[in-house]
Amino acid sequence: MSVQHETELYEPLKAFFERQGYEVKGEVRHCDLVGLHPDEEEPLIVEMKKTFNLSLLLQGVERLKLSPHVYLAVERNRSKRGAVNQRWDDITGLCRRLGVGLITVTFYKTKKPLVEVLCEPGTPYVPTRRMKVRKSRLLYEFRERSGDYNVGGTTRAKLMTAYREKALRVAGALAGAPEGGLSPAHLREKSGVPNAAAILQSNYYGWFQRISRG
Repeated sequence: MSVQHETELYEPLKAFFERQGYEVKGEVRHCDLVGLHPDEEEPLIVEMKKTFNLSLLLQGVERLKLSPHVYLAVERNRSKRGAVNQRWDDITGLCRRLGVGLITVTFYKTKKPLVEVLCEPGTPYVPTRRMKVRKSRLLYEFRERSGDYNVGGTTRAKLMTAYREKALRVAGALAGAPEGGLSPAHLREKSGVPNAAAILQSNYYGWFQRISRG
C-alpha cells in the first residue's frame, strides 16, 4: 500500500513516540513533528517525506542545529522494487555518518502501520568486516598498478587493472621466449611478476597455452 501524502505518516509516528512517553505536536516552527520527554532536555524532531531524497536529508542536517535528536521518516513501500528508497542498508549508513536517525513506516490494508527505527540519532559509524575487506582490496589495487592508465568516469570500456597489467607483462615475457616456452620460475624472473604461475594457471583472458607440466 502506498501513501498519497506525507501527512499520512504523522499519526503512526505520533502514536509511536507517545508510547515512549513523549508529548508530540505537529508543524512546530517548520518542523514536521516535535516531541518533548519529561526525562530529556533536548526536543525530538522528525522530518517526513514519502520517499527518501536529498531535500529530506538536507532538512535533517539543518534540524541538527536545533537538537541532536533528529529522525528522518519515510514510507517503506514494498511494491517499489529497485527504487532508491529500497536501498535501506546504504541509506542507513549515510544517516549514521551524518548523525541523524532513520525511521520507516510500512502501511497495510488490513492492519496498523508498522514503524521501524533503522538507526538512532548520533549512532557512531563502525565499519563492518566487509567494509574493511573492501578497503583492503581498494588499497591493494591502487598500490599494485604501476601507473595511471584509465580516465576517471569511464564506463562500458575495458579498464587496465593490476591483474590485467601483470597478465600483459607475463604475455610479453612469453612472446620473446624460445619455441618450447618458459617454466613458471623463469617466467616469474623475466616478467617481474611474483604470481606469474597463478596467472598462467587461471588463464583468465585465455591468452596462454600449457605445453607440459612445469
